[in-house]
Amino acid sequence: MITRILPQVRSLVLGLGIAGGVVAPSAWAQGSPPLRVRGTIERIDGETLQVKTRGGADATLRLAKDVPITGLTKASWADIKPGSYVGTAAIEQGSGHATSLEVQVFPENMRGAGEGSHEYDLGPKSSMTNGTIGQVTEASNGRQLTIKYQDSEKTVVVPPDVPIVTYVPATREDLAPGAKVIVTATKQPDGALQASRILVGKGGLEPPM
Repeated sequence: MITRILPQVRSLVLGLGIAGGVVAPSAWAQGSPPLRVRGTIERIDGETLQVKTRGGADATLRLAKDVPITGLTKASWADIKPGSYVGTAAIEQGSGHATSLEVQVFPENMRGAGEGSHEYDLGPKSSMTNGTIGQVTEASNGRQLTIKYQDSEKTVVVPPDVPIVTYVPATREDLAPGAKVIVTATKQPDGALQASRILVGKGGLEPPM
């Protein structure tokens, strides 16, 4: 069951770019677009967040007092059906086909968030596609989704082991050592990274996107 989600969570998803949205750089840093820091929280010291990235590097991020935070929790195949509004990070296979790396099921009041298909930063040929499922069919290598967005559609094969997630509210209390996060950050004039949005996995979940 996908529950309703708070308006600030919608803004967070768009800001993270998970929904295919774009975070606008500050005026001074037009040549330094926001980046995503994916990893595990090591500690929080006041307004400083220490993250061990997935690649093993150490990242130090400043936290604004009002930095938006949202949670991510497991969903299931029961939530993926014709008419569902979803997002999926995938590897492009050409000719309008892709293989999914994960599926995000959006609560109904987030329908339309980030609609479209865009390049993504999970490796070569990765994309993020958000849209409405038109059809779900069984395939030899998983299930096949037809995702419709704007005036286009894409066929995405979802392997059986692909994680399925959805969005829930979260607070600073969820930013505990060991929690898995994706932080959208911008580089400040002094070279520091400023966290502008945080997505945190609930119950030990690692955000798969």
